[in-house]
Amino acid sequence: MSGSGSVALLQPIPKTAILYAMTKDGSKPKQDNKAQQYGVTPQSVDFNDWYNEVVKKSDLADHSPVAGAMVVRPYGTALWENIQRGLDERFKATGHQNLLFPTLIPMSFIMKEADHVEGFAPELFTVSKIGSDVLAEPYVLRPTSETIIGHMWSGWLNSYRDLPFLHNQWGSVFRAELRTKPFLRTSEFFWQEGHTAHASEAEARHEVRQQLDEYHNFCRDVLALPVVRGEKTASERFAGAENTYSIEGMMRDGKALQSGTSHYLGQNFSRAFEVKFQTKEQREEFAYTTSWGLSSRIIGAIIMTHGDDFGLMMPPRIAPIQVVIVPIGQKDNFDEMVVQGEILASELRRLGLRVRVDGREGVTNGFKYNDWELKGVPVRLELGPRDLESGVVVVKNRNSTHKETLPRAEAVAGMPERLETIHHWLYQRASDFLLENTISVDTYDEFKAAIEAGKWVRAFHCGDPESERQIKEETKATARNIPFDDSEFFAEPEQGVCVHTGKPAAYGKRVLFGRQY
Repeated sequence: MSGSGSVALLQPIPKTAILYAMTKDGSKPKQDNKAQQYGVTPQSVDFNDWYNEVVKKSDLADHSPVAGAMVVRPYGTALWENIQRGLDERFKATGHQNLLFPTLIPMSFIMKEADHVEGFAPELFTVSKIGSDVLAEPYVLRPTSETIIGHMWSGWLNSYRDLPFLHNQWGSVFRAELRTKPFLRTSEFFWQEGHTAHASEAEARHEVRQQLDEYHNFCRDVLALPVVRGEKTASERFAGAENTYSIEGMMRDGKALQSGTSHYLGQNFSRAFEVKFQTKEQREEFAYTTSWGLSSRIIGAIIMTHGDDFGLMMPPRIAPIQVVIVPIGQKDNFDEMVVQGEILASELRRLGLRVRVDGREGVTNGFKYNDWELKGVPVRLELGPRDLESGVVVVKNRNSTHKETLPRAEAVAGMPERLETIHHWLYQRASDFLLENTISVDTYDEFKAAIEAGKWVRAFHCGDPESERQIKEETKATARNIPFDDSEFFAEPEQGVCVHTGKPAAYGKRVLFGRQY
């Protein structure tokens, strides 16, 4: 890539993309006139409105006639399909197989595991009739599938030779949500749920960590999302789990988004559903099980981590459209320029890139530019008659305010490197934001002030669930996780006393707190 290309690529985004919550003096920054032309509320004015408008106006999703549910449009579906494809390849590379279970689960299954039913009871959708006939036993629309999978495993498992079961399912689940938000919290959402059964605790625990690391690596390497790996505190565990682990991402408003979870279930569900086997020593033993999941809320993480006042900013490796070509011409030569745009697109597609030519008639160039910036396409190419004649093309990166004019061959050949540079720029920008907006505190007054300012807080805690409950009630902050020792963020061991109770701290390190979605 030419030197001029590198300079333009690394131009900073406008300062208006920094949030009101993050300004030092508490004042609202001036709105950018160009941002207003995009038809979305600037992040600094109202982050919630910005998010909802971007989801709808970028054609990711729309509201449905079913309360709390969404319709994912083709652009959003293409993004989810890319995420599915990337994760599915990783799962299969580690020996997992896909299967399909029914959406309906007998109510009695949910009732078998005490913690499970207590955790999910408020969220269950029930089916009590088929036609006019009342069911003897209601069904629930699956909130998750540990119970029905455990039931089936009990009939499939006989000997240690049958293990491990390494299963994954793609589908949707149903949980009643009081406050819904597209992709983040909806009554029906899309996800994958992995379920595995093992002959030993050590093997099951290895699986739990392996899959959490797969999520972490996928977020970093494909989505350009920095996330913090760690274990959940006891009060934040999945219902029925012995241990829950999560990856947590920081959004541009300072809130945390739990972006994936992995659970060690021990023998809780296998005892409830008689999932047992004969060991090598001819003893009968219950299997050690795990479950892990990542949902379409990761799309919300992409939007809120990378977006700016002008809309989405798609990570290149996952973007449905990596390069958009806008042919520029008059009425008498526009069709020819569209043809030339397709020829240029074919050159890029031979490099394995996903390319779209915007051949819409009766739409101004300015409207097209704004539309594709709103949709977050990483690179835009503009091709007019004079460009064609001169053998050049105009290049505009989504993360830059500047355009370049490059020789056509150079622009094409350098496109993969350009997209890679944008990926690393996005990751670095998000990582810097996370670190700049996370602080360590040692007093509760400091804790409350930092949370109110929209920060993440690292603080010692005694591990008492009642203390966590009081902190949440007083500050609306929850314990996100206890970062792993090998985490690239906040991993150093420390000693101290609980920021809330003054009691000796648990865990041997600081706990990460923040307000959450």
